Amino acid sequence: MDISTEMIKALREQSGAGIMDCRGALVSCGGDMDKALEVLREKGLLKAQKKSERATSQGLVEAYIHTAGRIGALVEVNCETDFVARTDEFKGLAHCLAMQVAAMDPQYISEKDIPKGKEVTPAEACLMQQPYIKDPTKTINDIITETIAKTGENIKVSRFIRYELGS
Repeated sequence: MDISTEMIKALREQSGAGIMDCRGALVSCGGDMDKALEVLREKGLLKAQKKSERATSQGLVEAYIHTAGRIGALVEVNCETDFVARTDEFKGLAHCLAMQVAAMDPQYISEKDIPKGKEVTPAEACLMQQPYIKDPTKTINDIITETIAKTGENIKVSRFIRYELGS
């Protein structure tokens, strides 16, 4: 099958993957966009797993104040280099994570942070397992994994805090 540049461009816009990765996925899936997206997602997940042990000593702290000024959140998101920390992709992720914390009020970063004997639902209490507020079909972990695949660096949420007026 002949893969057109328009198909590659469309897949690249949806996935954020490189041109050759998009072309390869389209060729292996016979031009099927949905299957190619799934192949790229799986590759991104594999990349993220390989990078999970790398040190994350750079990053940024992002603040989000909700429209009425009654709720605010601070999130520290770390990556491997300051170069990636300055990219729009990384800054956008940090902003979305701060919005998520303000909107959903998670108590912990991940399931391993829940104290022994504490009765909570991980999908509600853990940031990484919560459905993403902009796309409930994805979790926060999925969003971070996609960004890892795009930037090529390990990314971690170190800590967060949420403030609400009067509480």
